[in-house]
Amino acid sequence: MVERTPILNFFTHLILFIGFVVAVGPIAIVAIAASHNMTDVNHVPMSLIPGTEFWANMKTAWTTANLGPKLLNSLIFATGVAIGKVLISAITAFSLVYFRYPGRHFIFWLIFITLMLPLEVRIVPTYAVAANVLSPFQGILDITGITWLIAKLTGVEVSLNLGLLNSSIGLILPLVATATGTFLYRQFFLTIPDELTEAARMDGAGALRFFIDILLPLSRTNMAALGTIMFLWAWNQYLWPLLVTTDPAHMTAVTELKQLIPNIGGLPEWHIAMAGTLIVMLPPLAVVVLMQRWFVRGLIATEK
Repeated sequence: MVERTPILNFFTHLILFIGFVVAVGPIAIVAIAASHNMTDVNHVPMSLIPGTEFWANMKTAWTTANLGPKLLNSLIFATGVAIGKVLISAITAFSLVYFRYPGRHFIFWLIFITLMLPLEVRIVPTYAVAANVLSPFQGILDITGITWLIAKLTGVEVSLNLGLLNSSIGLILPLVATATGTFLYRQFFLTIPDELTEAARMDGAGALRFFIDILLPLSRTNMAALGTIMFLWAWNQYLWPLLVTTDPAHMTAVTELKQLIPNIGGLPEWHIAMAGTLIVMLPPLAVVVLMQRWFVRGLIATEK
């Protein structure tokens, strides 16, 4: 039992207030900087009193960086990655938990080990896959000698090439696999009573029906938590979209923020840069606010 005393309540609220300031303080500073003009935002120290140029700076940032299409690209990218990761993780975990085949525990640990390999470490092979998604099949044909045989018999050189650069599929597809989601789903599926599985089997439900009609509805809070995390992760990606998209029409909002950062020797328009940052920050912030309840339940609650 937790004792409630005035002193403990005071320190508890003090810790909560400090955490609130640490979390909200940077956002407030960005919003204040976005409301100043160029002279005030470059004054040291910058005034913490909001200025009067907020909407003008927001409009300038929106127009300069062409944020309308870029926000749509980011929304498609982040949503596609989140949905892909949720579905792939659920299917993978379902296979690992409910199917008995040799080496499934070894496969799980291989997947789990990839947690130690962030995107920045595997960026080169991932880019190679996006540049030519059929390159593994080409390698198989070359190693087995099928390419040489076909060229010898028909004179046709087999060259499989399917590039996904400068496309939404190229942005999304190489990132849909996640060890985090697989681990989260696996741990949840292990809590499902065996009696529920037996009852479904006695009712004539096959593996696919059991997965769709029973497991997915039970894991909706896990789906919400994982989807929220992966949406934010994908939205904040900078290096991957910067490598895959060279066409401005396919760039995301985060990568396009570089258009607002003052160049060396250029005008220090940090108020415009802060306005653009605030615009790009709003969609994921709205997702967190809307999904907060489901996000928390997905992390701490266990439904059976």
